[in-house]
Amino acid sequence: MIKNKNEGKLRALDKLMIFTIIVLGLFVPVSVVFSQATLSKSNIEVEKMRSKVEKQANSNQSLSMQVDELASLSNIQDIAKEYGLSYNNDNIIVIGD
Repeated sequence: MIKNKNEGKLRALDKLMIFTIIVLGLFVPVSVVFSQATLSKSNIEVEKMRSKVEKQANSNQSLSMQVDELASLSNIQDIAKEYGLSYNNDNIIVIGD
């Protein structure tokens, strides 16, 4: 019986396929872990920004309330009296209705 030389040896294509499978077997789990870590980092940054936005919204609301309080008619009248100004209804002109 004649034995073929290549019978017991792996051919180059078989070696390439085995190498590719091993590389993919190592690369895929590493890439999954890396992508999960990146996603977690992004989520943490989003939560930090959400917290900052919420704090700024609360600050804006507080400032808006202060503006409304300072712009109230009674406050304006009190400040006008303090500076010696008076309210004269005859000086008010209404344009267009």
